[in-house]
Amino acid sequence: MSIEIAIGSNIRKSPYFAATLRAGVKCFSVYNHTYIPAHFGDPEAEYRRLTTGVAIWDVAAQRQVELVGPDAARLAQYLTPRNLDGTRVGQGRYVPLCDHDGYLINDPVLLKLSEDRFWLSVADSDIHLWAEAVARERGWQVRVFEPDVSPLALQGPKAVEVTTALFGDWVRDLRYFWFRETSLDGIPLVLARSGWSKQGGYELYLTDGSRGNELWEKVMAAGRVHGIGPGAPNDLERLESGLISYGSDMRRQVVPADPFEMGLGGLVDLAGSHDFIGREALARVAARGPARRRVGFLLEGAPAAAGHPVAVTRDGAELGVLSDMAYSRRFERTIGVGLVRSELADDALGLTAELPSGPHPVRVTALPFRL
Repeated sequence: MSIEIAIGSNIRKSPYFAATLRAGVKCFSVYNHTYIPAHFGDPEAEYRRLTTGVAIWDVAAQRQVELVGPDAARLAQYLTPRNLDGTRVGQGRYVPLCDHDGYLINDPVLLKLSEDRFWLSVADSDIHLWAEAVARERGWQVRVFEPDVSPLALQGPKAVEVTTALFGDWVRDLRYFWFRETSLDGIPLVLARSGWSKQGGYELYLTDGSRGNELWEKVMAAGRVHGIGPGAPNDLERLESGLISYGSDMRRQVVPADPFEMGLGGLVDLAGSHDFIGREALARVAARGPARRRVGFLLEGAPAAAGHPVAVTRDGAELGVLSDMAYSRRFERTIGVGLVRSELADDALGLTAELPSGPHPVRVTALPFRL
């Protein structure tokens, strides 16, 4: 089956769009109202490149929400249950964002650029509208907007060699989630040690969208000796590594989940005095314990993925949800992630995933996978 996606003016093109076309992109998806490459025609080669070499990803769809002004820090703290005290300029933090009922609505990385300026590097949802509405309702002095910032990711075990060739040895000492404002031959950017994989790497937050093609070509030239090639955020690698995917694993409108259910309870600070959205709801969850827990699933054979969340049942009763699955090259079996009732998370027998192809037995295992 072949399906095409129309390229139109209602969806934004990234500064690297033309470069990805030249690189042979075969499929796009849409993320944050922006085209994002899905693959370049050889998923196995792209997986190997990520896990053994170095890949370049157009992740400009990972949009930034900028908070700037006297109350920027106040707004940043109010948006997340994670305590941001002690966050230093140049430091990033993974921050769950919740609604008033305690459900996750995004899980961005927060970057502190100055005492009164922050970026939220968001997953797929309109957080800039949420943050602006909250700020205005509170009457705070803070501007909320989407800046001209477009990340380009270098991921894989050889990413450090390419990044060092481009910027110098100082990048080796950059700690995970920390960043530095810098430039490359006059191209302004923020360089962060981060990325949506467990293979190591960096993200180059380009701050002048007119120079995307130039940045792409410079990175490709530096990486050629290391076998660099194009790729995209890799769903298989993230499943194998146990990374969370907002939108796939949970989304308020489809699979609502709170931080405790998703294994992020350690980022919910109920002991501090600071207020945040969803505090009362999360306090209730903490007191009674989460209704569900995030787990891995093991499936025999190679059943076709559903492409959407499916129910996990036993004897006809729905006990959880399988949110994503794929055949793992590393583990040589089909794996998935999802949620099950907490009392079943450690010992659940006789479970079935209600796949479109028919019911399929599944077994629960802890994350990350260790097979």
